[in-house]
Amino acid sequence: MPKKKVEEQREPFSVLVDQVAQSNSVSRDAVLLALKDAIRRAYIKQVLQGGDDAKVDVIIEEEPLKITIAYTRTVMKEDDITDDYLEISIDDANKGLKKAKYKAGDEFTEFAEASEMKKSVAMAVQNILRSNLREYEREALYEAYKDRIGEIITGTVEKCDDHGMTVNIGRTVVELGRKDMIGDEDYHQGDVVKLYIQEVRSSNPNAKRRGNQIEVTRASEGFLKRLFEEEIQEVYEGTVIIKNIAREAGIRSKVAVYSNHDDIDPQGACIGQGGNRIQSIVAQLGNSKDKEKIDVIVYSPNIGLFIANSMRPSDVVGVEIIDEEERKASVIIEDEKLSLAIGKKGANARLANRLTGWDIQIIPLSEATRDGIIYTPYATLVAQAEEEKARREKEEYARKSQAEALRRIQEEKQAPKEEPVVSAPKATEPTPAPVETPVEETKKEEVKVAEPIQVKTSTTLENLEAELAAEKQKKAAAPKAKKKEKKVEEEVKPVTPITPAVNAMPIYSEEELAEIESEEENPYDEYDDMDLDDYDEYYDDEN
Repeated sequence: MPKKKVEEQREPFSVLVDQVAQSNSVSRDAVLLALKDAIRRAYIKQVLQGGDDAKVDVIIEEEPLKITIAYTRTVMKEDDITDDYLEISIDDANKGLKKAKYKAGDEFTEFAEASEMKKSVAMAVQNILRSNLREYEREALYEAYKDRIGEIITGTVEKCDDHGMTVNIGRTVVELGRKDMIGDEDYHQGDVVKLYIQEVRSSNPNAKRRGNQIEVTRASEGFLKRLFEEEIQEVYEGTVIIKNIAREAGIRSKVAVYSNHDDIDPQGACIGQGGNRIQSIVAQLGNSKDKEKIDVIVYSPNIGLFIANSMRPSDVVGVEIIDEEERKASVIIEDEKLSLAIGKKGANARLANRLTGWDIQIIPLSEATRDGIIYTPYATLVAQAEEEKARREKEEYARKSQAEALRRIQEEKQAPKEEPVVSAPKATEPTPAPVETPVEETKKEEVKVAEPIQVKTSTTLENLEAELAAEKQKKAAAPKAKKKEKKVEEEVKPVTPITPAVNAMPIYSEEELAEIESEEENPYDEYDDMDLDDYDEYYDDEN
């Protein structure tokens, strides 16, 4: 029985382009550009056997697939031709044409089908295409990660051995050497780890430095700083500021922090209640047997106090500043705590030097006493720091007050000035005499805030003083008269009478209304026979 020939079903060209773009994490346009460049370079090298200065263009039509190569040369006179690779004579350009078409200076283009190229040309296209795709992928990675330097990303472990670790970060795979890992941490395939992007190199193939394009690490100070920002809200918001970090990954780290808010304890905010915050950070520093230790230190502008605090967990007796210019100092440590100050393999002392930027010498207390070293005790350093803080706060307050005063002065200068309006009193109107106000009414008026009154007069101050003095003497010489309480007539606005409703019941009888009217006619009759002289002492100005 004859076998049926099975025709090979090929995917459309557009589908193949999409698959290549997806597998190489590049755009579709990048794949087409890489293919055009590969065909052009292979044609020049294998067919023309010339240089890259040849004018060769590649035209790709996807559906149906058709790839055309256009080779263009300049038409020249026979005697003017200097390069047969870039130029062609007039006779050769018009060869085979019934009528001459080209003249000197024209462009002559020859077309060739890619399907007509030899197998060697196709192999060259394949090799160049792979190289081009790698370069486009590097360029795409650079554009994607160049702005993420200093950030933490998450990846999946593909392999981990004694030499390092390979991690898939999604678009590419990165490698970590042992120096970029934390201590002797060990991971297995499929484990999720956090990585710190330390550097992203350019896709320039001529760059001298080769290797991983995206350099990641877990052992840098930047990785630890980002963990603080992720786990501690105050650090993320900026209320607690990390001044500096010194780290030996897997052994010990020192983090100097401070806050511009007096009501926030930067050290307590980083450690957390019961140490929960700092423990969550330590838990992310690898799975080594010996966990990395973190010392959170309060930064102080007083360099002596900062140096003393940097020696934590060891207590410092005092500090001697040897040379400020060369940044040399000595710390005095009790003899029994000397090993704690130095640390395992000298790590604590080295980290204190790196954290402060000073060359710190550790001297035992017995040796300092024997040699008569003059140092500043730790309690004195604390007091000095408090005094410096108070002085800075006072200077800041004075600066702000001065700035506020200058701002007010400028506002007053810019504000328009209102000129007072003075008008002369009318000649026919006499000056009103002062009216005595009863005490009860005066007390009531004191509660209200009176508006400023503009006094318009042409009388001088001397004349007013003389008139007041004469009026006072006249009152003192005159006999006291019986004072009667004045009736204050209040202006009553007319009230529109309300028409009573029909069949309404009256509230008062006619006899009751007449009695009320008689009482309202003279409500003060009961006070007419009262002698008011007994109450003069309450109204006398002198009393």
